[in-house]
Amino acid sequence: MPSPLDPAAAGWDLARWLQHAEALHAQPIALGLERVAQVRDALGLRFACPVFTVAGTNGKGSTCAYLEHVLLAAGYRVGVYGSPHLLRFEERCRIGGVAVEPEALLPHMLAVERARCALQPAPALTYFEFTTLAILSLLAASALDAVVLEVGMGGRLDAVNVIDADCAVITSIALDHVEFLGPDREAIGFEKAGIMRAARPVVIADPQPPASVLRHAESIGALPLRSGEEFGYQALGQQQWAWRGRHLRRPALAYPTMRGANQLLNASAALAALEALHERLPTSARDVREGLVRAELPGRFQVLPGQPQVVLDVAHNPHAVAVLAENLDALGYAPTTHAVFGAMADKDLDAIVARIAPLVQRWYLCDLPTPRAASAAQLAARIDPAQLAGSYADAAQAWQAARAAADTADRIVVFGSFYTVGAVLEALRGGSTPATR
Repeated sequence: MPSPLDPAAAGWDLARWLQHAEALHAQPIALGLERVAQVRDALGLRFACPVFTVAGTNGKGSTCAYLEHVLLAAGYRVGVYGSPHLLRFEERCRIGGVAVEPEALLPHMLAVERARCALQPAPALTYFEFTTLAILSLLAASALDAVVLEVGMGGRLDAVNVIDADCAVITSIALDHVEFLGPDREAIGFEKAGIMRAARPVVIADPQPPASVLRHAESIGALPLRSGEEFGYQALGQQQWAWRGRHLRRPALAYPTMRGANQLLNASAALAALEALHERLPTSARDVREGLVRAELPGRFQVLPGQPQVVLDVAHNPHAVAVLAENLDALGYAPTTHAVFGAMADKDLDAIVARIAPLVQRWYLCDLPTPRAASAAQLAARIDPAQLAGSYADAAQAWQAARAAADTADRIVVFGSFYTVGAVLEALRGGSTPATR
């Protein structure tokens, strides 16, 4: 591969840059901010607009979407960074509510590599670190009114945390990535709390946050806004809900378009963050109503139209799968629920299966195209053999088998990983099944 400082590198396409990013570091995950901060400083990377940073185990993407769409409804130019993507890398960056074009990322990939190579010795960046810096560089150059950043994993040592948040948001905290973040909620909460900044607001959306989160806020002098205390929400029947903050009230809100048991919690956290920065980014009751209705995020309890009913959910840890099971139960009766399931080997697979197994009658297990994934055979060891419909080389094949077997009154749920849902979305986008209608 030629040197990225070679003039020919200016002609690389996005696929070539991503291939280069994958080869820069020997490990796919290497937590720590020192290397990323060095390149940030070499880039001169900074934001002139307010920055929201969102961390947590579950609910991050939905919370970011609510922030984004309320601000868009208010007329602001908003940039969002989130990961991972479902279908295309450029989904990780949205400006004005639209995913950026691949070509927009190319000069920023080149800028990151030039800044990295100007340092001696040049720090090795992981794929996530390199691409995060490139997207941050693009956002910083885009004349934005507000930026919403979703943390990839943890918080304290995540590459996103090289940017100081004007308002931090911590969503629900549960067990996930324990090999990197710690064995319990207290340890994981401390890692999430690392996105806080002194004398700046932090929205704590978890109704029962680990004590480590509250201790860290106190120790650094952050300004905590707790769900149930400084802000809260109340369901008002089946059609409306109300939100209250320290100074603002949002009564008689329609339920968000995104479905699921936790969406009021996520929307409530977003409204608390918006209130915290209301003087810099004022939003009206009309903006809130419009934004909550417009906000959507593929693969988060996404119920597709048509028959059989198809539910796509990237739930990939026991807490998220428990919420998925609750949401499925609330959808009502289906004669048979068919599950297309593929997951990472480092997840608590026994707990994931146990949480949703009472609702599933037929399982379609799949391999996934990453070394981290559990094989279909490993997943099968956790399934009642009488309910195992088959094991497949990829999620698309498992989906096709489930779709062929399901009656119109049945339900198909696709879950376990972004890879699983992404592959099925790709198959649906190709128009190969009636479920695209």
